[in-house]
Amino acid sequence: MKIILTQEVRNIGAPGDVVDVADGYARNYLIPRGFALRATKGTLKQVDTFRRTREVREIRNLEQAQEIAGRLGAMKIRVQAKAGEGGRLFGQVTPAQIAEAIAKAGGPKIDKKRLQLEAPVKSLGAHRAHLRLHPDVEAEIEIDVQRA
Repeated sequence: MKIILTQEVRNIGAPGDVVDVADGYARNYLIPRGFALRATKGTLKQVDTFRRTREVREIRNLEQAQEIAGRLGAMKIRVQAKAGEGGRLFGQVTPAQIAEAIAKAGGPKIDKKRLQLEAPVKSLGAHRAHLRLHPDVEAEIEIDVQRA
């Protein structure tokens, strides 16, 4: 089934891309969650709007993405969270909290959807996350979770 992506879907494409996926995947997952639209004559005309909004959000070129990845790799990101006696958090640290902490630390404003954690952050201490800045550039971020 041909669909138009409205959001970035890992290993499928970016917003505005017209892709062909399995019928069940499109009907049962992508379309109900708002990640895609069926490719009809009317929706194909909307592809340009999706692409323009993607260009606004996306980092312009590879060199800029590599520079930002270098800066992020050198930064120490600290997140404050409430924790119990054993260092276990009440809840977990979300990608939105990490994106906010990066901005507070002087880094660029990033989209939380581009941030991927290696494992759920449910304890104090050091954790790692990966940030896709560009299709060819991925930055590894060190996160230090401290008691609030």
